[in-house]
Amino acid sequence: MILKALYDYYNRCGDLPVYGMEEKQIGFLIVIDNGGRFIRFEDCRINKNTAKSFLVKKSVGRTSAPMANYLYDSSSYVFGYSDKTNGKEQLYFDTFKKKVESIALSFPGNKDLHALMGFYRHSREELLDQMMKDPLWNDISKSLSKKYSFFSFRIEGDTKIVAEKKELLQLEDNGLDDAKEMLCIIKGMRGPVVETTTATMIPGSQATAKLVAFQVNSGYDSYGKQKGGNAPISEEAEFKYTTALNRLLAKGSHNKFMLGNRTFVFWASSSSEASKDVEDGLFSLLGYDSNNVDNPNAKIEQVRKVFKSIYSGELKTDLNDRFYILGLAPNAARIAVVYWSDTSLKDFAGNIERHFSDMEIADTRKDKKSYMGLYEMLSAVTLGGKVSDATPNLPEAVAKSIFQGLPYPYTLFSSCLRRIKAEGGDVRIARAAIIKAYLNRLNDTNNKKISTMLDKDNQNQGYLCGRLFAVLDKIQEDANGIHSIRERYMNAASTTPASVFATILNLSSHHAENLSSDGRRVFYEKLKQEIMSKISADGFPAHLDLQDQGRFFVGYYHQRQDFFKGKTENNNE
Repeated sequence: MILKALYDYYNRCGDLPVYGMEEKQIGFLIVIDNGGRFIRFEDCRINKNTAKSFLVKKSVGRTSAPMANYLYDSSSYVFGYSDKTNGKEQLYFDTFKKKVESIALSFPGNKDLHALMGFYRHSREELLDQMMKDPLWNDISKSLSKKYSFFSFRIEGDTKIVAEKKELLQLEDNGLDDAKEMLCIIKGMRGPVVETTTATMIPGSQATAKLVAFQVNSGYDSYGKQKGGNAPISEEAEFKYTTALNRLLAKGSHNKFMLGNRTFVFWASSSSEASKDVEDGLFSLLGYDSNNVDNPNAKIEQVRKVFKSIYSGELKTDLNDRFYILGLAPNAARIAVVYWSDTSLKDFAGNIERHFSDMEIADTRKDKKSYMGLYEMLSAVTLGGKVSDATPNLPEAVAKSIFQGLPYPYTLFSSCLRRIKAEGGDVRIARAAIIKAYLNRLNDTNNKKISTMLDKDNQNQGYLCGRLFAVLDKIQEDANGIHSIRERYMNAASTTPASVFATILNLSSHHAENLSSDGRRVFYEKLKQEIMSKISADGFPAHLDLQDQGRFFVGYYHQRQDFFKGKTENNNE
């Protein structure tokens, strides 16, 4: 299913490299003259992590046996140098040299290949002696582990590298003439199949990591079949799905986002307007946009309208339109699939819209941004707001809840309560929204759903205790400009209300005497009585469970926000 979806994405795009080609980052070029004499290295790096991409022959799938790429490769092959000496440098060098010789024999008279043959008439030691004197050698030797650490050739005075010249690209076949024809598990048609698949590197993985990997003598050699024969993938299908995945994983891609060491890619099955809007919208919600560092929610309202219009049918979609999300993690020499979602485009839009609705809560700030994206949610429940410090697997669990409309993880809720208590009752908007969304998704029929705004009809005892505590806190703030009640008593009030409310009600009576006007004192007294009239006749609860502790903090937040609305009845002096 995953491979077929990636295969279809290749066909959908229309602008990916043709079969047998790929865009490869090549960090350095070896500039030579027409006689093959080394002149200098040329730096093709863009920054410390990326380099210029060239359209070259698709890289070979390597096993234990050395195989050279087509007129480009790593330093071990091109000039026999490695920063981790393993004694095979000469073998790799000879392998690449033979590759060049075989290509030159296929096209006698080509001046570029003639120059390369002149270059390889020198011994490995002679070439290294010249190269190590180049000013770029120090940079080259320090960057051999980088993704862009590949080398090719350019003839002095030419504008193109040898590996991308079309007249030479037509020479090489795929080297799979002897491949057996089998039924491809992706296309469902017979054709020559690959023995091993191409590397698709993700952050944190080895350079040779693959989405689909085969090994010998590891339990997969069933019925006498080895490597790719156990799960036949045709040459064309393998090329297309790996090319598509590399496009999704490319630097600057708007079809991916990171959660810890997990890499997530997403795409729609069609190229319709709605599909593209969903892809752009999801990146705005979850991706990192360097143009909106100061205001990551800048496009959120616009994005919400897109998802809402798709789910409501205002923006038309086809019933067959699908949306895919693939989560990958580094795992030794392979890539582990940690998440896979395949839903209809309309259902996915509905799940995102539901998340918007669940996370919506009262917001009295001038720049209202009540929607909380994934990173803001995780930041709200970690010490210092560091997303990297989130509980292991929490980011994935939250993402799964958003994408599939499932209950939010308990760890998110409990972490939120811990942070509020640890930070002296800091019930910021993101935390109140998380608690509201978590509790409402539990679908607990024994308790009323929590509303977006202050709900005076909500008679849950935890919610009422939170409202009352907010009133007492506001009285002290207006009277004395401090929050000692919140700092000293909030944690106890949210867990064992009966043990502290008598004390803080008594303190509040003294604070009220310092209010600036009789009208304000009357207002707060009426509000206290209105809330307390709904408290159980048995008195304040002796203990609140975790769910009601959450309702306590939402009640506190709602009541505080109501004070800031500036209603005339709240300022009756």
